[in-house]
Amino acid sequence: MKGPLFYAKILLFGEYGIIKDSKGLAIPYNYYQGALKVSNHLDEKAKLSNKKLHEFYTYLVSANKDLLQLNLTGFKNDIENGMYFDSSIPQGYGVGSSGALVAAIYDKYAENKITVLENLTRKKLLKLKEIFSTMESFFHGKSSGLDPLNSYLSLPILINSKDNLEATGIPSQKEGKGAVFLLDSEMVGETQPMVNIFMHKMKNEGFRKMIDEDFARYSDACIDNFLHGEVHDLFGNVKKLSKVVLKHFKPMIPESFHHLWQKGIESDDYYLKLCGSGGGGYILGFTEDYNKTKELLHKYKLELVYRF
Repeated sequence: MKGPLFYAKILLFGEYGIIKDSKGLAIPYNYYQGALKVSNHLDEKAKLSNKKLHEFYTYLVSANKDLLQLNLTGFKNDIENGMYFDSSIPQGYGVGSSGALVAAIYDKYAENKITVLENLTRKKLLKLKEIFSTMESFFHGKSSGLDPLNSYLSLPILINSKDNLEATGIPSQKEGKGAVFLLDSEMVGETQPMVNIFMHKMKNEGFRKMIDEDFARYSDACIDNFLHGEVHDLFGNVKKLSKVVLKHFKPMIPESFHHLWQKGIESDDYYLKLCGSGGGGYILGFTEDYNKTKELLHKYKLELVYRF
């Protein structure tokens, strides 16, 4: 048995801002994916996944049944028959590994499933987000539900605010020189400690003011520029955002990348920003000349996400 594929996601803009109710833009990333499978012969990786599914089942048994409406008996039986999540999505990299798993479980076991094919009203999107938030909290302690939503729908999601989401279209890719790319820090990041640092910083009035006046403003502007294909303005705002993040989010940026981050801002060859909560995993990059950036960063692993 093999279930449908669910893809990784990239939060292009809005990391931390969406906690404070500013905008966010998440897109599916089809380079990585996962699917539920059942086998009588599990290798070590599959055994670990099967064990995690057991733990997830135990968590779901005590979760809000009225909200989730999952066929937990079927889920348990499949786990006992050797089900696991076969995934190429790296864990702790900010690209939604647990989100894809949650989407796959909902797709297979939801009893009153909201499907991608129906008219996705705002009300249905919020209901899905609430279900996914409850399910994914098992993995992160607290989840917005956006990663599974993105993976489940396999559509770009525009977050206008906590209660205002919409599936959106993004400009089709061009054969230009510019690009959005992923830079592999080759370190695993953990979401919860990073979010804890952020929440602690939010107690400081100056930090809160910076989030509202600088971070959210530039991040929201980047989203508008990106969606409207305003590439020149986008790079100007990404540079401002990159500066703000380097100055105020240093603990979320692995120390060995502080210099590289600064170098991009000074040279205008590329700009870096957080991909997800940071602390490791991927760093997101924007460049007007991808080939040149590849040469400059030849010591690092880069992955192409989107072409301008």
